[in-house]
Amino acid sequence: MPQEKQNHIIQAIKSYGKGLLGFIRKRVKSDADAEDILQDVWYQLSAVVNAQPIEETGAWLYRVARNKIIDKSRKKTEDLLDLGSGGDGEDDNGPDFREILLTEGTTPETEYIRNLFWEQLFLALDELPQEQRDVFIWQELDGIPFNEIAGRTGENVQTLVSRKRYAVLHLRKRLKQLYEELTDY
Repeated sequence: MPQEKQNHIIQAIKSYGKGLLGFIRKRVKSDADAEDILQDVWYQLSAVVNAQPIEETGAWLYRVARNKIIDKSRKKTEDLLDLGSGGDGEDDNGPDFREILLTEGTTPETEYIRNLFWEQLFLALDELPQEQRDVFIWQELDGIPFNEIAGRTGENVQTLVSRKRYAVLHLRKRLKQLYEELTDY
């Protein structure tokens, strides 16, 4: 990498690093997620600086950070939407929120539906026994592998898988009602 481009990256990190990290932290769940996204932004900056000049570095960095946050949120939503896909061989007719929630455009209607989905999801999670709710949140929302959860809780992996399965079945049932209301099924 030429010295001029390397200096540009170092200057960008010095000038925007702290503010950019704060911007990201306000929009994600954990500091680890914020740091991962920030690292992705710096990586993308280094790749782009080698290919083309950036006129408004600050605006570019914040736009990339915003896009990375959305991508991370969308990935979690896509993973969560597997609730309806039946994956475990049981009850394949769960709701499929993908068409509703993963539309490209953002309108007041799509924002309302997304907010309603998350609100209903958390209400349904609150109905679960604590053990099932914890396993589901740790595994699906926090992305913690079953082995790590087993190490934390002292439970065996099969018990945790079973608890998550019961949570998924409950959530499918509860979210199916919402899906039918939204789609006039």
